[in-house]
Amino acid sequence: MPKGSGIFAFIALCLTLAGTACQNPLPEAPASETPAAGSACDRACLEGYVDRYLDAMLADEPDPGLFAPGCRFTENGVRLELGEGLWASMTGKGSYRLYVPDVESGQVGFLGTAREESERPGEGDPVAVALRLRIRSGRIDEAEQLVLREDSAAGEDFPPAGISVERLGAPHPVFAEEIPGPGRMTRKELVRTANMYFSGMQQNDGRGVYPFTEDCDRLENGVRTTNVPTAPGEPKPDPKTATSYSSSWSCREQFESGLLHFVSRIRDRRFAAVDRERGLVFAFAFFDHGAGKTRHFTTPSGREVTLGPVTPWTWQIAEVFRIENGRIRRIEALSHKCPYGMNSGWSSWEEGRSDEARILE
Repeated sequence: MPKGSGIFAFIALCLTLAGTACQNPLPEAPASETPAAGSACDRACLEGYVDRYLDAMLADEPDPGLFAPGCRFTENGVRLELGEGLWASMTGKGSYRLYVPDVESGQVGFLGTAREESERPGEGDPVAVALRLRIRSGRIDEAEQLVLREDSAAGEDFPPAGISVERLGAPHPVFAEEIPGPGRMTRKELVRTANMYFSGMQQNDGRGVYPFTEDCDRLENGVRTTNVPTAPGEPKPDPKTATSYSSSWSCREQFESGLLHFVSRIRDRRFAAVDRERGLVFAFAFFDHGAGKTRHFTTPSGREVTLGPVTPWTWQIAEVFRIENGRIRRIEALSHKCPYGMNSGWSSWEEGRSDEARILE
């Protein structure tokens, strides 16, 4: 796949947090936990559609037997014709593959890697891909993907981490572990917990109840952004007194520090796939950085802080949450820098501005 994806550890950390239960209540979801009408696909079937899609993209051949007539397709929020975008430049598939099959809705989420054509000699540049497919009557009728290249993953005004997409080796084994039947949460409960992550970060008052396990960890674009050991002899910063983030903090400590105020809004929260068997939730969202007055704030402990980008811009993200017993244990995310206020290509203007959670069906 495409180019190396640089990531900025500092801003990646601002995507690492959890949320409060008192914010942005989740709209009522359909009560049914049964497959959607027209969906006869089990887990292996849905994952197979991802593999067939990647094969079709590599061959640059949108087989009409795989895609429904009028299949809607977007890449990085822009509606395109099948065969455009990464379809035209893909030269190989990568080894990183994280599937989130949703048998109830007939959709599947996917985080992975690939390679695309490059002017440099070799196999091509690596890229990261976040993908959502919807299957109806045996064909793909919706295909949505984010493609992260080195330039699109760069964050303004923060030092680069020096980590590329090539560091994405394999998903953490916990994502493949099955949740015992009695411990499985409902779709609505899983989405509600994942949404608490977004709501808590947006409010960022440092006083919420944050649904993390003690060993919660997070990776973004292949970069570990929590629980990173400090250098020999370097003390771990105190999240109650520090004025900038530290990747050495835990998920909870990062949020409780109250240093995320410059993430001014988390909107267009679309929960695209839920895997109840493995406690996984796949979601898309936008993280706005409003700049201006949002850079100046007071933390819960009374610190006066100026922090964040000096010009407005937005992260377009895809995240997979592993949730156990109502707590987030692991998060893997891909984040793509885009123009401030950008729309996903799948939402109305009003939906794109809203911070309410939506479950895609």
